[in-house]
Amino acid sequence: MSGGTVDAVATSTIDPMVRIARAAVFTVFGLNGFLLAMWVVHIPAITERTGISHSTLGMFILLMAGAGIVGMRLAGPLADRFGSRALVGVAGLTASVCVVGPGLATGPVSLAIALSAFGFGNGALDVSMNTQAVHVEREYRRPIMSAFHALFSGGGLLGALVGALTLRIGWSPWLTMSLAGAFGIVIVLACLPRLLPHAAPQHESAAPATRRSPRKVWALAALAFGLLLTEGVANDWSTLQMREHLGTDEATAALAFGAFSVTMTLGRFTADRVSGAFGRVAVVRYGCLLAAIGLVLILVSPWVVLTLLGWALCGLGLSGGIPQIFTAAGNLGSGGAATDMSRVFSIGYVGLLAGPAVIGWLTALVPLTATFVVPLAIVVLCGVFAGVVAPAGSTAAPEKRPVA
Repeated sequence: MSGGTVDAVATSTIDPMVRIARAAVFTVFGLNGFLLAMWVVHIPAITERTGISHSTLGMFILLMAGAGIVGMRLAGPLADRFGSRALVGVAGLTASVCVVGPGLATGPVSLAIALSAFGFGNGALDVSMNTQAVHVEREYRRPIMSAFHALFSGGGLLGALVGALTLRIGWSPWLTMSLAGAFGIVIVLACLPRLLPHAAPQHESAAPATRRSPRKVWALAALAFGLLLTEGVANDWSTLQMREHLGTDEATAALAFGAFSVTMTLGRFTADRVSGAFGRVAVVRYGCLLAAIGLVLILVSPWVVLTLLGWALCGLGLSGGIPQIFTAAGNLGSGGAATDMSRVFSIGYVGLLAGPAVIGWLTALVPLTATFVVPLAIVVLCGVFAGVVAPAGSTAAPEKRPVA
């Protein structure tokens, strides 16, 4: 069996408290996506209210991202010391309170402060909730990480729909975001007692933890950087690529991101079963192959339908990779699972930000579609080195195993 600590088990053998914890973590992931969507959907209204330019907004978003990375790096060691349950509570409450800030901002300074605080809380929540998810997955002894990330996407969709509805009926951003923050506080307080308590780090093989784990942490971080770079390119450039390359109208071009995001979400709901049957390496390696095929179609396609198929394959291929990396990082047995995850997550997050920027710079030299050779090459490399997600003591080649 190639699963290490995450082996297939009969569902009936799972402790009821672990089932409850799983539901609580699902809820926290959904809340995280919901809160982020509250900010994103109100960006136009908030920028108009605060009077900032697009360039200033771009700087503020980078400021928010930087604060998020600080939150990630601090949350890792703190979660190892005090437990991920405690950190989920602190970070979740922080993010819920601070999401109100951008809605109350009246100028550039107050918005910058509000986004920094929200970014910090969100970054800390990302690491702490993923660490708790690894803990729950370990107790389940079968892959369930991808489903957590699917709930994050689902929460984002719900937040976008709620935000769009409240804007349509004329609610101000501060009212909607204040209610969202209050909702978040209630959800965090309800979920907190149901999360699993702190547990000692557990290694994936019978051998004791070694000092080689930091090297693997950086290898996993590099893999996360590459996959999230490609995801960032898709998020920010898919719509514009289709519009410029095929000359479509704006509504049709928006279908490119829609195709990517829908298959990304659906893929995360199914990736756990694939991982349970064939192992983590297969999810990453063959997912990268699918994403590469999708990017090739995008590069050469002269038709809308074929381009949409390319974006759909790209989303499906990328959907399961990051959850497998987080599972691997959380089970290294290095003595600090959350610290390992914070390193992987923060470097991956840099990739998510760097990808769109690199594409933007390259468009000064070549057409937009031609720049997609860069994420294509990166995703191929990620597929080649997918073996780094293999459990300790196993071979990189996937071995089929039963699914509960």
